[in-house]
Amino acid sequence: MQELTSILQAYLSRLTVWSVLDILLVSYLIYQVITQVRGRRGGPVVLGVAVVLVFYLVSYAFGLDLTRTILAYIVPFLGFALVVLFQSDIRRALARLGRQRYLLGGKLLQRETINEIGLALGKLSQKRIGALAVVEGDVGLKTFIESGVPLDARLSRDLLLSIFQQGGPLHDGAVIVRGDHIAAAACFLPLSLNPVLSRQLGTRHRAAIGITEESDCLAIVVSEETGRISIAFQGQLEQDVNIPKVEARLHLHARGVRRDWRPVADAALPSAPSQPREAT
Repeated sequence: MQELTSILQAYLSRLTVWSVLDILLVSYLIYQVITQVRGRRGGPVVLGVAVVLVFYLVSYAFGLDLTRTILAYIVPFLGFALVVLFQSDIRRALARLGRQRYLLGGKLLQRETINEIGLALGKLSQKRIGALAVVEGDVGLKTFIESGVPLDARLSRDLLLSIFQQGGPLHDGAVIVRGDHIAAAACFLPLSLNPVLSRQLGTRHRAAIGITEESDCLAIVVSEETGRISIAFQGQLEQDVNIPKVEARLHLHARGVRRDWRPVADAALPSAPSQPREAT
């Protein structure tokens, strides 16, 4: 007991303010890594890597030379494997560090714009017209905007209905909304390669999930077969949502709420400000 006390005193004597700050910083980084991985499909991969590292340390401590030699060839490649497996998550995490609105000058959605989007989605859903709208977040979508037809037009329900009119030249592809304007239409988006996704999901839904894996945008899909509305964010899809829920999500998005998103019940969402609606 006296030996343990003397060891602790020796460590505490060398403890400085910078050492405490260093410990807190490392703890914060570990916490961020855990929160990023928890609940995602990459969680078991990280757990598997941790198990391999534990086996390596055990083999080194107990002199298991054969096991240590085999693992010594594997461990150096784990870092490259993690970069490849989590490239989208790493890119999104790095983007979070520099996506403050005072740095990027992001444009906010106005209440009138959200109301117009809700009215257009309601009409498209009622008529079972397929549509895909992407609302830009703090991370720019210029690369995808350039793949479509540039519009830079004030967003309105009539314009959205005209774009997604069946048989129209801009019907296929996605509309990208930047602030209160439609930046471009008929844009090509990357499809999600997540093998866990249901095979029943069509191209629009996979494109919505794919673009939200690349950026912090919000994607809204109207199914051409059922007319149901779905919301995609951070690589996750919430299906069969109503217009008030879509508007509530858009209001959160407009306020810059970018915390880890999970499908939640309607009661957990803030109610969207009431707006006068036209009879449909």
